[in-house]
Amino acid sequence: MENAEPQDAFDPEDDVLVAQTQNGDPSAYDELVRRYQKRVYSVIYNMTSNHADTNDLMMETFAKAYKGIHGFKRGARFYTWLYRIAVNQTINFLKRNKNRSNLSLDNEDENLQNRSELIDTSVQADAERQNELQELQKKLNQSLMRLSEQHRAVVTLADVQGLSHEEISKILGVSKGTVKSRLFYAHQQLQKFLREYRQ
Repeated sequence: MENAEPQDAFDPEDDVLVAQTQNGDPSAYDELVRRYQKRVYSVIYNMTSNHADTNDLMMETFAKAYKGIHGFKRGARFYTWLYRIAVNQTINFLKRNKNRSNLSLDNEDENLQNRSELIDTSVQADAERQNELQELQKKLNQSLMRLSEQHRAVVTLADVQGLSHEEISKILGVSKGTVKSRLFYAHQQLQKFLREYRQ
């Protein structure tokens, strides 16, 4: 799982681009999409584990953000607002599709060997090690999918995106204490699930 911490999320240029979008410049919004496309994709994919669903939800997220851009309050962080839309869209989708959420894992496992973070590019790549990495990634994904939507969201934002508890509390609309307790519980559950797989 890739860490996509928004290191330039505090760039004041976001505010300029938002203002230009609000004033009717669609090219400014195109630039915001370009800036945040990979990060939003990562958030959604780590909650769904399905590329097709992720692409659909990402398009819905940016479409909804564009429609609601006039309601965006100046002085707020654009990425926090955008992540909130992405996470809410994804949670609603997962709740609507509870019965098929785990089926997507089988479809995506075949793509694991193509994921750059799992590929050893050295000439003497050890095939056995690659298989172990793929198996570990599969178990991590399966464990993550067993968490509730809310716990999956907090793990994705904290452990994958590298966001602070304060940022996550703004995105999810809950207190920092709630973020900490959800993260603590989610980590305990993930450890338990991974222990089950080792037995």
